[in-house]
Amino acid sequence: MDAYVVDSFTSEPFSGNPAGVVLLDEPAEEGWMRSVAAEFKHSETAFVVTGGGDDAPKPLRWFTPTTEVDLCGHATLAAAHVLGGEQRFTTRSGELSCSTDEHGMIELDFPARRFAPTDGSEVVPALGELPPGAVEHVADDGTDLIVQLSDAALVRGLSPDTDALAHLPVRGVTVTARGDRPGVDIVSRFFAPAAGVPEDPVTGSAHCALAPWWAEQLDRTDLRAEQASPRGGSLRVRLHGQRVKLAGNAVTVLHGSLRA
Repeated sequence: MDAYVVDSFTSEPFSGNPAGVVLLDEPAEEGWMRSVAAEFKHSETAFVVTGGGDDAPKPLRWFTPTTEVDLCGHATLAAAHVLGGEQRFTTRSGELSCSTDEHGMIELDFPARRFAPTDGSEVVPALGELPPGAVEHVADDGTDLIVQLSDAALVRGLSPDTDALAHLPVRGVTVTARGDRPGVDIVSRFFAPAAGVPEDPVTGSAHCALAPWWAEQLDRTDLRAEQASPRGGSLRVRLHGQRVKLAGNAVTVLHGSLRA
């Protein structure tokens, strides 16, 4: 069967967020998909069943090297890139659609995620040494945490204790701040060691939360976002009611045959 490695949310190879994409004629056994994802070793691998006809939504599932996840932006972008920009997928998070925007980017239509204020006494010490007043807000949605810092430079320079983060009762932690460069409205990094991903290069699902989070503070619904991981990546984020539009580019860096 065809298998790919695609760098998402970038127009340059070897940057952005790499994802595996495996095209299936029919649904596969969960344990096998988990093994394939562990073999690929990317933060997520997308498995798409393509045998249902061109017009039918295609079943899509995502696996980290250790677990299945409910929503993954960059691997969905990778799958849409492989199959052609106009796609509909059925997933554990409902039906997701992808289209090509006026700039040639693939735009994903995802559900917005809303976070509520919470106590940061466990997560803040795990982020490493921060100056007084650096933490402006901490919030959660029952799955992830958002920590807002006062300066993008603090986000860029963060050296968290990933072992401590892995013991928090959440999937992952998004650390974010207002942008500090022309053309960048918001900056973030995402850490999910509990899901086998110490730091994710570019995280679509995190931006489903950052869109409503920052739209309220900046009084804007169309934002340019940078994820300041070592690989780095960028995307356009638009809040549209209870949905979030995530747009980005993608590059195929490998195409081969999966034999196992």
